[in-house]
Amino acid sequence: MIIYEYPFNERVRAYLRLEYLLRRLDVLLQRDTDIDHHFAITTLFEVMDVASRSDLKTDLLKDLERQRQQFNAYRDNPMISVDMLDKVIGQIDAAHAQLRAQNGKPSQLLIENEWLMAIRNRTGIPGGTCTFDLPSYHAWLHADSSSRRADLQGWTASFAPLASALILLLRMFRDAGAPQRIATVRGQFQQNLPQGRVYQLLRLKIDPSANLVPEISGNRLMISIRMLQKTESGQLGLTTQDGQYEMVLCA
Repeated sequence: MIIYEYPFNERVRAYLRLEYLLRRLDVLLQRDTDIDHHFAITTLFEVMDVASRSDLKTDLLKDLERQRQQFNAYRDNPMISVDMLDKVIGQIDAAHAQLRAQNGKPSQLLIENEWLMAIRNRTGIPGGTCTFDLPSYHAWLHADSSSRRADLQGWTASFAPLASALILLLRMFRDAGAPQRIATVRGQFQQNLPQGRVYQLLRLKIDPSANLVPEISGNRLMISIRMLQKTESGQLGLTTQDGQYEMVLCA
């Protein structure tokens, strides 16, 4: 199944973008070729851009605190395991403390690295990291893969508190939702959202064999989904078929 996610606000939109980049970076770091490590560096620069939002750290800390309060409210519920509850709250406390203890922006040390910034400035130019433009970078790419990986891990280490908080928070968002079956009529679905309930994220599961791509839009009042498929001309158009899918609204 393919899971499509739609954020209901700019805060969660930034979270998802950063998670996407961190996952890509983690995959590239495990590989050995110079091409993979080149794209690891360019991905690192993208992480820096997203993580440079001045309100990102504050938003993460506030959301972690909200999660802690919500879980603490379950303490008087006899159906909840106290040990499991303490474990989850402990994870939240640890992520909150690590992130709060980090002074300044996580990308500050990288910004002060002139060699990395020279590469960053050239990546915006087509072919800008060619051999004759950055001979020192060319030499680095020809170093032993373990040496390159050690450098990359050192450069990404400053993002660890941010990444830990982000991954934990998004996991909690996703786990908070209850799956529901929805039915599209001639490729379209609309649903009013309950008043007084704030949702963070919509998740939609689609069987890849259906060859459909969802177009999702929404706000605090309503969500709308249109199922698109390729036409004979290769363009995406609204399907005329009815269908059933699993959707999760995450609060």
